[in-house]
Amino acid sequence: MRSNEDWKIAVKAKIDEVLANATAAEYPPPASLPATIDHTLLKPDATPAQINTLCDEAIKYGFKSCCVNGSYIPQVAERLQGTRAIPCVVVGFPLGAMKPSAKAFEAQEAVRDGAKEVDMVLHIGHLKSQDYVCLHADVEAVVRACSPIPVKVILETVFLTDEEKIAASFVAAEAGAAFVKTCTGFAGGAASPGDVALMKRTVSYKDGAVRVKASAGVRTYEKCLEVIKAGADRVGTSSGVAIMKKSDLVPGSH
Repeated sequence: MRSNEDWKIAVKAKIDEVLANATAAEYPPPASLPATIDHTLLKPDATPAQINTLCDEAIKYGFKSCCVNGSYIPQVAERLQGTRAIPCVVVGFPLGAMKPSAKAFEAQEAVRDGAKEVDMVLHIGHLKSQDYVCLHADVEAVVRACSPIPVKVILETVFLTDEEKIAASFVAAEAGAAFVKTCTGFAGGAASPGDVALMKRTVSYKDGAVRVKASAGVRTYEKCLEVIKAGADRVGTSSGVAIMKKSDLVPGSH
């Protein structure tokens, strides 16, 4: 087990490596744009009827998932049964400041209810204070609780320096995350191509085992393609239908 001093050395080395290799890369568009989209509804006033509509839209357009708060996972799992779309849940949302055991329990409950992917919010305070032991434990607790279900770790990049984005991505990857994700969408700001590219470079040492999700502010077809070209493997958006209507793809095309 790494001490915090060991973590600081490893994180500093990763920051230096990533910042020294700032070559811009452009990634090709996906074979299936709908299959990259997590169709999302996380508003506190979302109703069961709106959740049903979300699911129906995901089925119609062939989206990868419906991303919802935990109380709606049983409903989403039932609605999506037998379709390509999967239930995705947010955990520790939107602040991430609760205990790892609380996040782990929440994730475990959601998986029991049918969640097939888990998006957790990182403990930003631990990151800011460079308490990498606690930061690693925060992510690892959720990864272990819902294994083998993939875990996406939300960094909330709007609050972070480039160095902190690299540190968070690296620690999350080391803790077993399947994705690192930009934002919750509840703290202002938005996913940027620059942040996506930075996170992509940081986790590239995992040879594709850790991917990048762009979320918050992706409301147009053009912005969706922009973050994908920067390296996003998945896009979280509440504007999936609008994006598809502006694209040249037909509903459900793969």
